[in-house]
Amino acid sequence: MRFHIITIFPNIFDSYLNESIIGRAIKNKIISVKFYNPRDFIKAPKNNYKPVDGKPYGGGAGMVLQAEPILKAFSKIESKIKNKKKKIVLFSAKGKTFNQKMAYDWAQKYEEIVFITGRYEGIDERVRIALKAEEISIGPYVLTDGDIAAMVVSSAVIRLIPGVISLESLKEESHWNLLLKKEKDKKVGENGLEYPHYTRPEILKYKGKNYRVPKVLLSGNHKKIEEWRKNQ
Repeated sequence: MRFHIITIFPNIFDSYLNESIIGRAIKNKIISVKFYNPRDFIKAPKNNYKPVDGKPYGGGAGMVLQAEPILKAFSKIESKIKNKKKKIVLFSAKGKTFNQKMAYDWAQKYEEIVFITGRYEGIDERVRIALKAEEISIGPYVLTDGDIAAMVVSSAVIRLIPGVISLESLKEESHWNLLLKKEKDKKVGENGLEYPHYTRPEILKYKGKNYRVPKVLLSGNHKKIEEWRKNQ
């Protein structure tokens, strides 16, 4: 799968994409991530400053990212994703709330995903209209930028792409039940949330108190362990 990210601050993604599971997925060529800076698609004036924002029509505080530089950036992407199964996403606080089912569906369905990230007061509405982009929000709050949202959504999608993480590691995770079509398929975590995890040491000492691993997890009785996990 290829990710195309339109952002005016592409360097923000450097450390995140180069580490851990996502870094390995890129190294193993399971995914690729390309960046497109709208500033690169406008002519520089004499002072070499490339403005990509403007005051909103009708008044109001803050600045709005202009449509034209973003659409020009997309035009460069368009030639690469022609006739491909693609998804165009524009991050917005007023968008549809992203969830695990969407992550799974996108990971299975699309070959190309385009993320358009905003800043300031947002993006000229004509970008969404012209590209028929789906507006997505990661929660009922406002971020400084859409770049963080792009990281969140890419993380959720990438880990569900075959070959990135073992399928068995995913089946007992929180929200896995959203992906199950039949009630009979639900087992551990059937309420949608994952059970608590414990590891060594068996007794953790902290500020004069002992914190023990639940005895059932030390019992070796797999039936009782599964029941405990369901209850949790």
